Amino acid sequence: MASREEIVSHCDELLAISDFEDYGPNGLQVPGASEVSTVATGVSANLATLRGAMDVGAQLVLTHHGLFWEFLPRALTPQMTERLRTLLEADASLAAYHLPLDAHPEVGNNALLCEGLGFERSEPFGEAKGAPIGFVGRAEPVPIGKLTSRVTDLVGREPLLQGAGPDAVGSIGVVSGAGADAVHEAVALGLDALLTGEPAEHAMADATEGGLHLIAAGHYATETLGIRRLGELLAERFGVEHRFVDVPNPV
Repeated sequence: MASREEIVSHCDELLAISDFEDYGPNGLQVPGASEVSTVATGVSANLATLRGAMDVGAQLVLTHHGLFWEFLPRALTPQMTERLRTLLEADASLAAYHLPLDAHPEVGNNALLCEGLGFERSEPFGEAKGAPIGFVGRAEPVPIGKLTSRVTDLVGREPLLQGAGPDAVGSIGVVSGAGADAVHEAVALGLDALLTGEPAEHAMADATEGGLHLIAAGHYATETLGIRRLGELLAERFGVEHRFVDVPNPV
């Protein structure tokens, strides 16, 4: 068993949540049991993830996308009520880490994407809420077909490839999730490719006209890496069990 307060405080400090503006709160969102033996992680705090976490006996759930967002209604909807009921009836806690987990240079989604694809991280890339959350990756040029195969192996799904970049990719902007608007930054930097999660209607033409490959590998798929790695680190540090709850989303 480990203290919920110690685990959450460690995550808050590791991810430097006070350094980020965000679209919702980072850190503890729903307090539950003070002692934790099992931590469950997942991408989004939807009902399927929360029920999956309860099925594995988790006292603490960590997600990348939490419950509360600035664009949601202030009054509780039936859907939100059911999510909260699932946690409260089990006396389980929920903590969420959004932009801080995208941006972290070791356990973050974008650092892990660079690492997994064989690119060395260089300068920050991809601004959100006034701060960069992604990275530029550089490597010996890789044929685009080989790169897309690496993406498939890493995230577990074949990406959508658009645009008109070079035959081999030696520089890539990496920003997980909904990062298609970073296409303009990638073109301005003269990069060969942009890897993100979701495509956007305008981005195909922007990438084609800018001489850039746009690789859209799925919002969900590109954001499983960081939260899973965070759970693994907590298991090692605090001696708790970690279970990743996979609720695949085609977007």
